Amino acid sequence: MADTARTGHNTRRLLDLYRTMVRIRAFEETALAAHRAGLMPGPLHVSIGQEAVAAGVCLNLRADDRITSNHRGHGHAIAKGAGVAGMMAELFGRAGGHCGGKGGSMHIADFSVGMLGANGVVAGGIPIAVGAAQGLRLLGSDAIVACFFGDGAINRGPFLEGLNWAALYRLPVLFVCEDNGVAAFTRAGEVTAGPGAVARAQAIGVAAESVDGNDAVAVDAAAGRLIASVRRGDGPRLLHLRTYRLLGHTSTDTAAWRPEQEVAEARARDPIARLRARLLGEGVAVPALDAIVAEAEAEMAAARDAALAAPWPDPATAWTDVLDADRPEAA
Repeated sequence: MADTARTGHNTRRLLDLYRTMVRIRAFEETALAAHRAGLMPGPLHVSIGQEAVAAGVCLNLRADDRITSNHRGHGHAIAKGAGVAGMMAELFGRAGGHCGGKGGSMHIADFSVGMLGANGVVAGGIPIAVGAAQGLRLLGSDAIVACFFGDGAINRGPFLEGLNWAALYRLPVLFVCEDNGVAAFTRAGEVTAGPGAVARAQAIGVAAESVDGNDAVAVDAAAGRLIASVRRGDGPRLLHLRTYRLLGHTSTDTAAWRPEQEVAEARARDPIARLRARLLGEGVAVPALDAIVAEAEAEMAAARDAALAAPWPDPATAWTDVLDADRPEAA
């Protein structure tokens, strides 16, 4: 391994990005294997191929900043600092999960690190992010909110409503559009009129920037600029990141509807492989990078084994954290 004490800040930062991306992929590959083996209940939406988005954005966030996510949110949660043991237990529906085993893959939240929750409703995290930003404003905090959503979300009402409210009150929100070009199984171009997220944001006065979401260094740089602007009080910003999910919509989708050549070309742009090549060029040795991968795989295997050994939630907890608006006597 290159002597990291002498490789400089840039290489150390690249290693931080690489480590986060590798941990995200190891977590999802471990979870995906467990799901395919019939060990994990419920659907699983993985972000394999999109890791640079979460890593590049969250590296620029402070501990007291908040994020909201979507149904494909494992990477966002890990990059913000959520504990993988609690995440894995949540996926397995076990006690000890971040949501007590009741939320599953699409609803992981860890308020202790500012992760306000993934969301099974497309665009559902946008109004939550705006509300959180309004709350931070009222508290006099200079913390911000980063809101992750996919390209499919820009065709739903909360996108316009959220950006409009944030722009009107100059709220501290970074809207992050994770554009993988497809909403579930439908090509974005078939259901999205006009030039897309950037133009829509700019139309209501939200400054926006579009970069290659598979280039972790470019994501890091753009996120750093925009987050600094948001934190200064310049108002909301939108970061549009062009990326590609290498696997299907869910763990049961083989994505046979995509041409093999398209997927092969996307694999050549794999963000982890690209950053690895950059690190090798910076003088970091292969064994050092391999050790990061091995460490991440061991960490996730341990989290999986702990989750499988964990007890199921106490049935009595089924009634906790549940809104009983029509049964006030239960309160």
